[in-house]
Amino acid sequence: MSERSTSDPGRGASALEAMRAATADICNVAPLGAPDAFQVASVTAAIGNGLLVESVSTTLAYDRTPAHIARGGIDHFQITLCLQGGMHFTSGRRQATLGRGDVCLIDMAQPNRTVLSGDGGAATRLVSIIVPRSVMAPRLAHPDSATASLLPGGGRAAQLLGSQLSALRDSPSPESRVAVEAMADIVAGAVGSAAEVDGDVERADRRLLLAMIKRHIEANLEIEPLTAEDLCRRFQMSRAGLYRLFEAEGGLARFVQEQRLNLALRRLAAPASRNRRLIDLALDLRFSGDSTFVRAFRRRFGLTPGEFRGLAEAWLRDTGVQPGPGDVLRHVGRS
Repeated sequence: MSERSTSDPGRGASALEAMRAATADICNVAPLGAPDAFQVASVTAAIGNGLLVESVSTTLAYDRTPAHIARGGIDHFQITLCLQGGMHFTSGRRQATLGRGDVCLIDMAQPNRTVLSGDGGAATRLVSIIVPRSVMAPRLAHPDSATASLLPGGGRAAQLLGSQLSALRDSPSPESRVAVEAMADIVAGAVGSAAEVDGDVERADRRLLLAMIKRHIEANLEIEPLTAEDLCRRFQMSRAGLYRLFEAEGGLARFVQEQRLNLALRRLAAPASRNRRLIDLALDLRFSGDSTFVRAFRRRFGLTPGEFRGLAEAWLRDTGVQPGPGDVLRHVGRS
């Protein structure tokens, strides 16, 4: 059997603030209508190795920003079925618009924006299954670029998923884990499964090579320049081949800078950085100077490194507890 949890914060501005507080670590919430008309309710249930979520909401936007991603803790895929109303999902250059019966695959580890548009002012009703990356990614041919994959409601895959989700919602069974994995198989079959390319040695090698390069980058953010030339020499590949590997990440330079900024965020929240000059942190992380570092940090997280560190220090003074990056960013989001 599964355990169910119901959330019904009510209506109006107070309900909106309650929802913002409850979801501050996950996303920013903005109503698209008057706050007094805001309304949302949800039911969640643990289903096998997944989490089933059904929600009903007035027009609303969710923004999962790079700051939310940097906090970590959510490395899951979400399979969402639209039961009523409409939804528009955007992640980078990928986007999908859902109507009744449509299904979308969402990578929650990537920044994204979701707009619930309703239909003629009506509420939007969604039901989703959230599964760990360890369940979904191995089934996908290209897991890093699968987000926003749309399965039209008229297609067989969406219909099968709809019936499975409805069955789990109405009557969870001891076979729920099997059902979750079956849904993952259906999605992978529709958007491109790993099984389809198992015989393609070259493409399999590319996935392995990308994983190796990412691990090298993350382990050497303060040690090596991590330029295209250095990486090409280390991994014995062409510049064009390297750039193709990182197309889904928005490019090599963007990926490297985002990892460095995420590391900077963690360092600034740590007690050891309290008396450290920003220019020293910037140079350690291979930025050309503190001004370049400050601009990049502000673009990614919405405040300067100095402001972030000041808030962390104020939190420590006020509470006596050393904050984590998520505590500071959550406080900024509520202010």
